[in-house]
Amino acid sequence: MPSKPAPTQRQKRLGHELRRMRVAAGMSAEEAAKLLGVDRGKISYMESGVRNISEERLRTLARHCGCTDESYVAALVEMASASSHGWWEQYRGALPQAMLDIAELEARAVRMHASCTVHIPGLLQTTDYALAVFRAVLPRLPEHEVAMRVAYRNHRQEVLTANAAPPFTGIVHEAALHMQFGGPQVAREQLEYLLVQSEMEGITVLVVPFAHGAFPGAGQTVLYAEGATKQLDTVQIDNSHGPDFLYGEAELTKYRDHLGRMEELALSPERSRDFIRAIAHGM
Repeated sequence: MPSKPAPTQRQKRLGHELRRMRVAAGMSAEEAAKLLGVDRGKISYMESGVRNISEERLRTLARHCGCTDESYVAALVEMASASSHGWWEQYRGALPQAMLDIAELEARAVRMHASCTVHIPGLLQTTDYALAVFRAVLPRLPEHEVAMRVAYRNHRQEVLTANAAPPFTGIVHEAALHMQFGGPQVAREQLEYLLVQSEMEGITVLVVPFAHGAFPGAGQTVLYAEGATKQLDTVQIDNSHGPDFLYGEAELTKYRDHLGRMEELALSPERSRDFIRAIAHGM
C-alpha cells in the first residue's frame, strides 16, 4: 500500500487549531473521539493534519468546545474543505514541500507584510535577479533546477495581480538595495522594477536607511501572512535549512511588533521611492 502524502502546512495548521480548541475546552482525545463517532487514533490523525475532518464534525467539535466565534469556525471549515489542486501542485515531487506551502500561504492570505535585509522580497524580484539568487545556493543547483525555481517564483508573483489580490507591504533595508546579485546591470534593473511595482495598487515598498540605526530581527527575512481571522495569522521565516512556519500566539505578537517597529523606522512610500531611485542612478 502506498504511503500517505505528508500533510501540507495548511493541513498541519488546521490540525493544530483543532487540538488547541479541544485542549482549551478541557476535552480529552477520547472524549472527542466519542463525540465525533470515530476511533481515538483518528483524532490524532486529524490533529496532526494527516486526516481531514468534515464540516459537520468540525462544527460539532467547535460547538461542544464552547467556541462561539463564527468567523473563526467558518475559516476552519474553509481550510478543511479547501481544494488541494492549487497551481503549485504541478510542482509537487519536483520542488520541496515547504516551497509549495509558501505559495499556498500567500494564495490564502488576506494581507501580507514582508521584511528583507539583504535581498529584495521574492514577490518583487525580476527574473534575472532571482536567477542570480538561486545560482548562489549551496550546494549548487543544476541549471534546470534553477530554471524551475525561477519559473515557480514568477508564478508566485501572480498573487499580487490576481483578482482580490491581498495588499502587500515590503520593508527593505538599504543593504538590500546595494547588493548586486547578478552584477550592476541586473541590480539596477531590479531597483527600477521595484520602483514600478511600488506604484501598483495594493503594493507598498518602504526603505529602512542605514542612517536610522538598529532595528529588530536584523538579518532575518520575515513574511507575516494575515489569515481570514487574527487567530489564523502565520509567520514564515527563511533559514538556510528551509522555511519555518510559526503561529504560536507569542510568536505572532513578537513578529507583529517586529514589523511594526521596522515600519516606524522606514521612510514614507514617496521618500522610499526617491531613495531607491538615487541608488539605482548611482549604479
